[in-house]
Amino acid sequence: MKTIETTITVLPNGSIQIPPRPDLLPGEHRVVLVIEEHPIPSREPVVPLKLKMLDWSAWPADSTFRREELYDDSGR
Repeated sequence: MKTIETTITVLPNGSIQIPPRPDLLPGEHRVVLVIEEHPIPSREPVVPLKLKMLDWSAWPADSTFRREELYDDSGR
């Protein structure tokens, strides 16, 4: 038995469109659908963050910043 959480699309004629699942064997399957009463609100596209690139050339090339090197056993 598998539990699949996915998003379906209900078409204007009432039919349901389910995304393809290549991990399921072809044929009839017994399923249980639990549908929330309200549709998912449409999402606006996420705009990537514009981050500023910093110049780290002043640091030695073999610098590491591992937690063990920054903090002692007490975490300070």
